[in-house]
Amino acid sequence: MTSQTAVFRQLVRDHMSPPPLAVPLDEPVAQVVAAMGRTRATAAVVTTPGGGIAGILTEQDVVRRIACQRCDDLVVAEVMTASVLTVLDEHPLYIAIGFMRRNRLRHMPVVDAADRLVGMLALHEALAVANRHLVDDIERLTHEDTLEGLAGVKAAQVDLAERLFADAVPAPEIQALISDINNDIYRRVLRVLVGEMVMQGRGPPPVPFAAIVMGSGGRGESYLFPDQDNGFILEDYPDERHDEIDPWFVELADRMTRALDQLQFPLCKGNVMATNPLWRKTLSQWRQQIEGWLRKRHEAMLLFCDIFFDFRPVFGEPRLAEELRDFVTDAAARHPRFLHDMFGIQADHRAGIGFLGRLVTERDDPQHKGHVNLKLMGTLPLAEAVRLMALRSRVAATSTLQRIAGLQAANVLNASDADHLTSAFGFITGLQLRQQIRDSRAGIAVSNFVDPRALTERELATLKDSLRAINDFRARVRADLTGQLVG
Repeated sequence: MTSQTAVFRQLVRDHMSPPPLAVPLDEPVAQVVAAMGRTRATAAVVTTPGGGIAGILTEQDVVRRIACQRCDDLVVAEVMTASVLTVLDEHPLYIAIGFMRRNRLRHMPVVDAADRLVGMLALHEALAVANRHLVDDIERLTHEDTLEGLAGVKAAQVDLAERLFADAVPAPEIQALISDINNDIYRRVLRVLVGEMVMQGRGPPPVPFAAIVMGSGGRGESYLFPDQDNGFILEDYPDERHDEIDPWFVELADRMTRALDQLQFPLCKGNVMATNPLWRKTLSQWRQQIEGWLRKRHEAMLLFCDIFFDFRPVFGEPRLAEELRDFVTDAAARHPRFLHDMFGIQADHRAGIGFLGRLVTERDDPQHKGHVNLKLMGTLPLAEAVRLMALRSRVAATSTLQRIAGLQAANVLNASDADHLTSAFGFITGLQLRQQIRDSRAGIAVSNFVDPRALTERELATLKDSLRAINDFRARVRADLTGQLVG
């Protein structure tokens, strides 16, 4: 992967070396040193009988602590460096690089979710993935896990997006990166807050859970300052434990939403947050609620589905979100009337171009009069229509581009149509992102409005062509789901 965003998109497991030399606590030092020389290992990880990490013996330890001693009677537990810093194999690579640089670590053991040793990450090999000009961005994006540090992470996003955009990195790739960084902020905030609750005597989570993000964050299509759309999926527990368990998650949800609001993730005006019981349920309760939404199909419930169906996990037990995703993918396809009604509430969400080729522009808002809202009349109509066809075809992906690819793989879209929609999404996203960067630099409210008079002739022609492609696709979706050919 040669993209400039590779270091931000890849995981530690993608670049770790095989498990290093591992030795037990009572291994004689002489044997460990001999084994390090024989295998050319720069370090040996000292493990407990249960497979956990007790310490590490590095080349520097050998020089400082052993070289001037007789080591015939020494065991490795006497000379190792204890309290070893480790990194999870599922963590983003850039987070590990920033952590290692701050702590001046040349290598760090990699563990899995069960805290078992699975590999070793060498800083020089990890840095080889990063463009040297991006190291400063990594430093700014990997502040310590405090709310103050994470505020700096959020501020660095605009600089990174601007730099990548100037280097002609495709806008959807930048957008996906912004989403990943936003979701990592969620993850780090929750890690801090759960730790605080443990330290304050409230204990750890009483049952396993997954925090999820929805909407654009779930699709991996966030722009610079998205609001909050989040929820919790809790592992099932007996009803009689509700008064014991739910208050813990109410408190966590309250802390999370307030902390994110401080970090420029505004509170959701529609209250689509884990503080609302509607978006905080056990796995079984979620299934029941979704079945109710699919069967009853009230307009409010259809709108809930529109927000919810793009969810992805950001913290906790991903298996809970994966199980719910499998359920949603199957259930939606089993309710064709739901998909019909879902399109009904979106039927007026056309792309912003009229029959005579004129752009549909804002008339009421004096600040943006004459401008095109490229979210409301561009990416949103496309994302909605693609989602419905993906649900109908049991495509489990959540991002718009992955859904288009899934529809092509399922022979729902031919290669030409898939390419046209992919190009339209990329072009319109690029215009939106460019405008948001300009708005941010100008110190004005970031919006999705673009002045067509500021576009070149080629950009204007491409925009119109992209909007026509979206409306043509929506006409097909209308026919497939409702039987109506026009309207």
